[in-house]
Amino acid sequence: MSTLNRQIVLASRPQGEVKPDNFRLVETPLAPLADGQVRVRNHFLSLDPYMRGRMNESKSYAAAQPLDEVMIGGTVGEVVESKNAHFAVGDRVVGMGGWQEFVTVDASQRGVLQKVDTTHIPLSAYLGAVGMPGVTAWYGLVKIIAPKAGETVVVSAGSGAVGSAVGQLAKARGARAVGIAGGADKCRYVTEELGFDACIDYKQHGDVKSLSAALKAACPNGIDGYFENVGGIILDAVLLRANAFSRIAMCGMISGYNGEPIPMAAPQLILVNRMKVEGFIVSEHMEVWPEALKELGTLVATGKLKYRETIADGLAAAPEAFIGLLKGRNFGKQLVKLV
Repeated sequence: MSTLNRQIVLASRPQGEVKPDNFRLVETPLAPLADGQVRVRNHFLSLDPYMRGRMNESKSYAAAQPLDEVMIGGTVGEVVESKNAHFAVGDRVVGMGGWQEFVTVDASQRGVLQKVDTTHIPLSAYLGAVGMPGVTAWYGLVKIIAPKAGETVVVSAGSGAVGSAVGQLAKARGARAVGIAGGADKCRYVTEELGFDACIDYKQHGDVKSLSAALKAACPNGIDGYFENVGGIILDAVLLRANAFSRIAMCGMISGYNGEPIPMAAPQLILVNRMKVEGFIVSEHMEVWPEALKELGTLVATGKLKYRETIADGLAAAPEAFIGLLKGRNFGKQLVKLV
C-alpha cells in the first residue's frame, strides 16, 4: 500500500469564477493508525455545487472551507486498514473523505463512516441517487412540495443528480413532472429515459417572457410544486405560472454562486398566490435519511430509479471537473474516480 496520500487543498478563495489555481495538489505521508482509527482508500469523490459556496468566506449555512486544508467532499471507498472492531478490511463505506486518495478517521465517532452493501447497488450510487443528492431530492419533494396525484411539479437542473431524482419520485407519486435543463440532449434524456412528461431547454429562451410561455405550454394546468436549483430568470418564469397555494423547495441557486446578484422580478406573486417557499439543507434533517434511503435504494436496486454519471479520471482532474460542473458541462452526477 502507498505510504503517501495525494490531496487537493484550497489554495486561494475565488474572486468570481473558480479557477484551477484556486486549488493545489499536495502529497503528505500516511501516519500509522491509532487505536479506534480506520483508513479508507477512496474509490470515488463526489463533486457538488454546494462546495462553491463553502469556498467563500461570506456568511452561509455552513462553515467556510479553510485555506490550505483538504477540500470537503463526499466519498465512497474500501477499508484498507483498521484498528476498530466495527470495521474490517474490505468493508465498503461512505463518508466525507474529501478531495484525497486516503482518509484516516476515528471510526468510534458516530456517523463518520457508514458501511454500504454493493450487492445490488453500485458503490458510486451511494454518492448520487442513494446518497446525499437522492435524499436532497426526496426531502424537498416529499416534505416540502408534497405533491398530490395529478398535480404538476417542475424542477430546474432536471438532468442533474438531484433534479433527475425529483422528477422520477414525483412521477412515482402520480404527479406530472416537468424538467428544465440546458441543451437538447439533456432534455431528450429527461423525457425519454427518465420518463418526465416534458422538458424545457432553457438555452432556447433568453428572457422571462419566452421561458414563461414555454412553461405555460408544458404545464397547461399551472405549477403546483417547484424544486429550485438555479434561481434567476427561471425562478421568475416559474412564479408567473405558479398556482394558488403552490410550494417551492429552495435547494440551490447556482446562478449566483460566483457572487452575481439574483434579483426577483415579481416577488409579490408569492403573496398573491399564497405560496409556501422553504429553503432546506438536507444534513439538518438526518431523521428522514433512513426512510428516504430505503425508498431510493429499493428503486435503484430494482431499476425503477434511473441515473447517469459523468466520471473524471484521477484526483488531479477534480478541479477542472468541478469548474465544468458549475458551468453545466456534466451530465447527471459528477464524480471523480480515484482508483
